[in-house]
Amino acid sequence: MDNGLMGLLGIARKAGKTEAGEESAAAAAKAHKARLLLLASDAGERTRRHAEALSQEGNCPLLPVPFTKGELGGALGRGSCAILALTDVGLASAAAKKLEAADPAVRQRLEYKAEKTLRRRRETRQRAKAVQAGQRKPWASPPQEKKPL
Repeated sequence: MDNGLMGLLGIARKAGKTEAGEESAAAAAKAHKARLLLLASDAGERTRRHAEALSQEGNCPLLPVPFTKGELGGALGRGSCAILALTDVGLASAAAKKLEAADPAVRQRLEYKAEKTLRRRRETRQRAKAVQAGQRKPWASPPQEKKPL
């Protein structure tokens, strides 16, 4: 039942867009950098409660994955991992799509955030190109010279 999720998590790890483990995921969630929390299927009750609290505190969705701690850790190059935080909105949206049991509201919310982020990046690049090409004035106008009396 992999359907590409493990490969996606490996890519996210190589890109540096993951925080694996309880402490790292907690720090990312508390700093509001986590976009999606993933919980292993065999995580303990205490870990599950902690993940739910982090989800509420960091305002990010929590989705259970059908993989054990060992399988989830193996995809990340670790021995085991019970909680994983994805910090990139595009990767989080793709992971939610890959999870068939994901809540449709969570998927829609992450897709909307991903589209919004891409739109902002495009607009920023277009502004930078326009300024570089001299089509628009820079943010501050140049100081005007004073004329002698």
